[in-house]
Amino acid sequence: MNNIRVNINDALGAVSQSAIEAMASEVRSSVNTLVEGTGAGNDFLGWVRLPENTPDTLLDDIQATAERLRSECEVVVVVGIGGSYLGAKAVIEALGNPFDVYNAACKPQIVFAGHNIGEDYLYDLQHYLDGKKFGIIVISKSGTTTEPAIAFRLLKAQLEAAVGRETAARRIVAITDAKRGALRTLANEEGYTTYVIEDNVGGRFSVLTPVGLLPIAVAGHDIKALVDGARERQKAFLSGADKSAEVYATTRNALYRSGKKIEILVNYNPRLHYFNEWWKQLYGESEGKDHKGIYPAAVDFSTDLHSMGQWIQDGERTIFETVISVENADHEVRIPSDDANLDGLNFLAGKRVDEVNKMAELGTRLAHVDGGVPNILISIDSLNERTLGGLIYFFEAACGISGYMLGVNPFNQPGVEAYKRNMFALLAKPGYEEETRAIRERIR
Repeated sequence: MNNIRVNINDALGAVSQSAIEAMASEVRSSVNTLVEGTGAGNDFLGWVRLPENTPDTLLDDIQATAERLRSECEVVVVVGIGGSYLGAKAVIEALGNPFDVYNAACKPQIVFAGHNIGEDYLYDLQHYLDGKKFGIIVISKSGTTTEPAIAFRLLKAQLEAAVGRETAARRIVAITDAKRGALRTLANEEGYTTYVIEDNVGGRFSVLTPVGLLPIAVAGHDIKALVDGARERQKAFLSGADKSAEVYATTRNALYRSGKKIEILVNYNPRLHYFNEWWKQLYGESEGKDHKGIYPAAVDFSTDLHSMGQWIQDGERTIFETVISVENADHEVRIPSDDANLDGLNFLAGKRVDEVNKMAELGTRLAHVDGGVPNILISIDSLNERTLGGLIYFFEAACGISGYMLGVNPFNQPGVEAYKRNMFALLAKPGYEEETRAIRERIR
């Protein structure tokens, strides 16, 4: 099984082992609530057994569609927002070469749209696509979410103008509701290849569904290994053989109750930047309710030690860190000797860059703990599809447990709708006439 190790020793200065042990019955109750589906939001628990319930025939079908897009397209645009793009981007960035974007021979290139309403972004994207063979993966349960709907309308028109409606339909894949919604209606009318977003899997838990798997497969990564890694972790979690998710959920809640209101997810591997972003949505949208919740932040070390390091070391002591440590690098790079030694680095000559990085990691953890910042350490062997699949499931399981321990529904997001109502009122969307009048009076 892919090995995920959780070490809480450096968090015990802020909370005692006995305090954590006293929460045992509470965490067990939360686990039972999650696994048995008896709590709030239990109609969104499809992700709990999703890995084992994903048939290999579906993975084969997704792979075949991915190969078709790979053979026909120079660029594939993934259109979606929130969980409809963050999970895929997290895995693609974690497994890919960050410099492939500059390699014209590396095809197809995966780009993203629909995750913002930036006019210049869309202008630049359309000009980048002009003259290129491109396809679209559009991800939306309803087809009416503003950001992806705008992007898809623009890109669909551009693609149809370039290659005609019939060829465009072959290069567009829709991941949407099984039966209803604007995108489902359009996909049926145009004959798009489609995959289903199941009703019982929320967006932020959807990376191991076609929502994430198709873009990841188009990027050339092994989705069967990804799902197998999650299957292993699911089996161990549901059988009770693996308690790591419980340990993480319990410790972070104990720290929260002791006054640590901000959790900073830390990585020392640049490939994990968007994994941090995926984690921020998972925990922020799941726990930030009823004026409760640990605030999820993230940093890339050692880069951010030269910007946020001072605040973390000496700022207000309301924070704790969770560090993802990748024990083995994929490649070996050794630091050369230099006769002049003007930079004074000959003491490192012959050492691997990863060894220096590991000492930066250890030195930083020691400094931050000494400075009053509790640390939870999560270690994985390496970055590959199997370990990432396990890590995704680990964080999802811990999120469900933690949310129930916090006393909220971890699977809804009522606060997300507030900005939409105001935006629609300001734009005078039909059906929002009363809200439009009210908001215009308010801002007059």
